[in-house]
Amino acid sequence: MNMNTSEHRSAPDRRIRTIVVVGGGSAGWMSAAALRAATRREECRIVVIESDEIGIVGVGEATLPTLKDFNRFVGIDEDDFVRNSFGTFKLAIEYVNWTRIGHSYFNPLGGLLRGALGSGNTFPILYQYLLKRAVQGQKPNLDEYELCSVAAKSNRFNRPTREIPNFSYAYHFDASFYAKYLRQHAEKLGTERVEGKITDVQLRADDGFIDAVILESGQRIEGDLFIDCSGFRALLAGKALKDPYEDWTHWLPCDRAWAVPCESVTPLRPYTQAIARDAGWQWRIPLQHRIGNGHVFSSKFISEEKAADTLMSNLDGRALDEPRLVRFTTGRRTNAWVKNCVTVGLASGFIEPLESTSIHLIQSSIMSLLDLFPDRRFDPLLISEYNSNMTNLFDRTRDFIILHYHATEREDTEFWRYCKNMSIPNTLAYRMEMFRKNGYIAVKPGDGFASARSWMTVMYNQGITPEAYHPLVDTLLGGHEMDSELEKTRFNIESAIRQMPLHEDFIARNCSAMAAGAADRDESVAQQAPGMWSASLSIPARVP
Repeated sequence: MNMNTSEHRSAPDRRIRTIVVVGGGSAGWMSAAALRAATRREECRIVVIESDEIGIVGVGEATLPTLKDFNRFVGIDEDDFVRNSFGTFKLAIEYVNWTRIGHSYFNPLGGLLRGALGSGNTFPILYQYLLKRAVQGQKPNLDEYELCSVAAKSNRFNRPTREIPNFSYAYHFDASFYAKYLRQHAEKLGTERVEGKITDVQLRADDGFIDAVILESGQRIEGDLFIDCSGFRALLAGKALKDPYEDWTHWLPCDRAWAVPCESVTPLRPYTQAIARDAGWQWRIPLQHRIGNGHVFSSKFISEEKAADTLMSNLDGRALDEPRLVRFTTGRRTNAWVKNCVTVGLASGFIEPLESTSIHLIQSSIMSLLDLFPDRRFDPLLISEYNSNMTNLFDRTRDFIILHYHATEREDTEFWRYCKNMSIPNTLAYRMEMFRKNGYIAVKPGDGFASARSWMTVMYNQGITPEAYHPLVDTLLGGHEMDSELEKTRFNIESAIRQMPLHEDFIARNCSAMAAGAADRDESVAQQAPGMWSASLSIPARVP
């Protein structure tokens, strides 16, 4: 049967034609790069509005293994990325003085233990056997059974190989150079950059959607979809659309951070350090050209001056600049997506940099948006699903960070007494009790970035010993067989470590920024102008 023109009408074209990203930095250029990779240049215009006058403060960024997937998605070569961001590799985070003064442990990114007992939410059987030993009072050292922990301690690194395939790694990098690198990549693919500061946001009269932003120059930029990457200022979601901010200071009392870079020292460590101090903690992030340092603290329990003295007296090398102070409030927006505006990065919320959550939350926001990408109808169901996903991710990540403070034996300062005895979210209390009573972690898909193993590592090492272990441990393998498996695991790890080069040697052979002359690409790295060093917190220099 033939259909005439009036009977056969094509659906209206509701595709997003213009995306406006407000703000640069890691959040803005990661958003632009991913959106550009997912859309056709000729069908969708992407504009990034960025001001050179708004600097970023910090000294280095630590990440999670998922960044490898993001870089692959946007078409970035790993060695080129590490080289151009003065990056290093990360196998673990070392926690010092969190359980008690003088105690330390590693939270590794992934090791050799294999084989799950039951569902995907339970631990490998060898972990459960280690918990059995703990229940019996033996207190085994988990670090000995994780390739990443042992390699980190040995300052060795290699990518997975056919012989050693089962471990994960991430990166440390200079966030300002990463943003520049992403900008070049995104612009090469057709993303437009507009220099300027926004002075006004115009809303549509009929539905309150964002119609356009007005720059200081008077230029008006219209869009269909707006991505708010304007940092704590949240120019679109907060100031224009009035989306509330939920304050988490009760659970995460740290509200300040001093940041300063210092000279590098050897060896080049393939791990981040988080060192608990009297009223907060200090980060140490090794880069190719320097070490990033910072002191996250609570102004309620220590003065800014004393916190700065604490940081400056605990550097490994000569400070390369004066320390810089950042003030913040932990929490999140009530809705990460409002009308035709999606918040990414600090505009959506801030959970302090413990456990390297910043870049991961940016990446998760972007990829969830791509999964639920709208047309110009902006179906409320898509927006609701996105907000549900982001709320769950932020809240469960919050719980994991609170755990580090709350599960402690420390009572030596007022700060640590507060953290140990404060009320905690019911969701966290439930997980802690499940582990304490049964040796089980109630982790479900979408519950945040932390795996069941990570939850167990922190709880176990910070003093929560379970009263029971998985009963099937006693039926699947006998004690002698399990002891043999544990010894085999330790032997395999030791054999693998012997095959790995030193971390600094691996970088020198594969992705050295210095050998490639990257240090001369912009300003001299050794004498960078104030305000241009990288962002460990990725926080705008001006925070209203």
